[in-house]
Amino acid sequence: MAEKNPLQGKKILIVDDELDVLETLEELLSMCELVRASSFDQAKERMMSGSFDMVILDIMGVNGYGLLEIASENNLVAVMLTAHALTIEDTIKSYKKGAAFFVPKEKIVQIESVLVDVLEAKKKGESHWYNWLDRMGDYYESRFGPNWKESHKDFWEALDKHEWRLASRLRD
Repeated sequence: MAEKNPLQGKKILIVDDELDVLETLEELLSMCELVRASSFDQAKERMMSGSFDMVILDIMGVNGYGLLEIASENNLVAVMLTAHALTIEDTIKSYKKGAAFFVPKEKIVQIESVLVDVLEAKKKGESHWYNWLDRMGDYYESRFGPNWKESHKDFWEALDKHEWRLASRLRD
């Protein structure tokens, strides 16, 4: 008997101002109950009136950090999915503001396994970022160069050593 997908039946709010991204997420996460929002106001209204297992937030175009704040205030697990805000600083900012994970849109095909990891970490009471460097480190190295961690070395070393509390307190 095949093991049930942990995402099966999960209710997830997907927020992006690009229709093609919403459609791609719907294809990749067809096992979930997905609710769309394409603007900050729509997303805020849906977060305030509905119950979600998780939210996936774009950053640019929908004020993703404002939505992340609302998600955090409502104890919603939020995953950031972005193309235009793909910087090392935005990755760290997302972590510090409470995002469960940060996914470049170029890695959208990994979204199912990322969400499963996030749910598993939540169930175990662990940090959602426990394997972020394993999943995204090579991509960041190819995008930002071999020394991409140098500008925030203490943060990345703490994250790599799973020193979550220390990493979240380190300043830019």
